[in-house]
Amino acid sequence: MSFRGRAAGMFLALIGANLAAWAWAFLAFRHAPALLGTSLLAYGLGLRHAVDADHIAAIDNVTRKLVQDGRRPIATGLFFSLGHSTVVFLVSIAAALTAGFFGGGFASLKVIGGIVGTAVSGSFLLLIAITNLCVFISVHRAIRRGGHDLDGLRPMSGLIAPMLRWLFGLIRHSWQMYPLGFLFGLGFDTATELALLSISALEISKGLSLAAVLVLPALFAAGMSFVDAADGVFMAGAYAWAYVKPARKLLYNMAVTAISAGVALLVAGVELFGLIGIEFDLKGTFWQAMAWLNGKFLDLGFGIVAVFAIGWIASAAMYRLSRHYRLQPRDST
Repeated sequence: MSFRGRAAGMFLALIGANLAAWAWAFLAFRHAPALLGTSLLAYGLGLRHAVDADHIAAIDNVTRKLVQDGRRPIATGLFFSLGHSTVVFLVSIAAALTAGFFGGGFASLKVIGGIVGTAVSGSFLLLIAITNLCVFISVHRAIRRGGHDLDGLRPMSGLIAPMLRWLFGLIRHSWQMYPLGFLFGLGFDTATELALLSISALEISKGLSLAAVLVLPALFAAGMSFVDAADGVFMAGAYAWAYVKPARKLLYNMAVTAISAGVALLVAGVELFGLIGIEFDLKGTFWQAMAWLNGKFLDLGFGIVAVFAIGWIASAAMYRLSRHYRLQPRDST
């Protein structure tokens, strides 16, 4: 099946899942209209969280790597989101089951999860940034030599070659984004929000069943999965466009590799420095700035989307103005 056919099938399934989640909500809360407002809030949180900077950076970089390996991935964003959603479901279930026993007992779990999740996501993105910087250097050298073909370019030389080889081989299929999404989700920020919503739902209606409470994380997961999947498909399509012709591949790779490295480095730095500042209670302008940026991940995410869109448009314009485009016969690609 073609890329467009597979993408269309995935989105039809996601639309069906979103409609099913809302049908579940209306069925479960038909006698409690106030909980439909809580459901809308849960769905909005999912849509919002999918645009966080760490989601955008991880999905983009892994999609780029798979396209460079000759694949046409459509589900990197979806599997990442499903892994993340698993954490939300598990914490929400635990919160609902233990709400009457522990009250605020999730505070220590949130602290531990925050450290683990932030350290994993920040370290992964830092390694991705190093890898992309090495690819950028390789592409720049290819341009200076006048080459057009980037096939086989890998950052496999130097002292860090073994680590980079391991990183490049870490994810070879879209489904392997599931465990990565799970690890990213251990930060428990949004999971805790949904857990609190679940507890609130239990308090609003004491007779609410566990199945009804799970409507909230289901709506959260439905919204987040749709946006994350759309992000993965868009990036796969953009990278595939760039890889149709060697000259187009060269120009686009040069521009987007630099953007990808910068984005991954920025997000990793914000996460890791923010974690260090909080854990060691560090003061000063720099640490305050890191703490402020950690609270602006949604804004960073929208900014990253805009940067990638501008990069794609600029690369297309550069290609059309380049001598490679003028010298090649026109075709449908």
